[in-house]
Amino acid sequence: MVNTDSSITYHVFDRFLWVRCANRGSFVNSSILKSIADQYVDDGGRCVVVDLEICAGVDSTFMGTMAGIARRLMPLGGSLQVATPSERSRAALESLGLDALMEIDPPTAPWRGHLDELRAELHSSDIPMDMPDLDRTKHVLDAHNTLSDISPENAEQFKYVRESLEEEIKRKS
Repeated sequence: MVNTDSSITYHVFDRFLWVRCANRGSFVNSSILKSIADQYVDDGGRCVVVDLEICAGVDSTFMGTMAGIARRLMPLGGSLQVATPSERSRAALESLGLDALMEIDPPTAPWRGHLDELRAELHSSDIPMDMPDLDRTKHVLDAHNTLSDISPENAEQFKYVRESLEEEIKRKS
C-alpha cells in the first residue's frame, strides 16, 4: 500500500492551480507540493495558489519549496500567491523576505470571493509521501539553498543547516 499525505489537496482550475495545506506545511509534505506544482508548470500553468487557511504553520523547508516554485514561475510571467495565511504563517513568510517573491492575499486575485466553491473541488494527491532518505535530504537542501539565495541574512541563518545536509548527502551517496 502506498502511503499518501492527505494534508495536501489540490485542483487545477482554468486560471490557476489551487493547493491547500492542512495541519502543517513541513519537510514531510513539501515534496508533494513541489511535484504537483512542477507538473502544472510543465503543462503550461503560470499561477499557483497555496491556501494556508487551515495550516497550523510552515517550516523552512515548506517555505523554501514555495520560494522555489515562485522563482520558477517569475521568468515565465507567472506567480505564486498565498491565500488566507494565519498571522503566524504570514509572519514566517515575511521574516524570510518571501513576500518579495510571492503575493500574499492579493486583493485583486481572480479567486477572491470564491473560496468556498474552490475548496469544494479539491482532492487528495495520489503522490506517495514516502521518499528515499537521500532524495528527501536533497529536497530539504534545495529548499534551504533557495532561501539562502534570497538574502545574506537567510544565508547566515541557514548556513549550518545547509552544511549539515551537504555532509549527510556525502555520507549517503
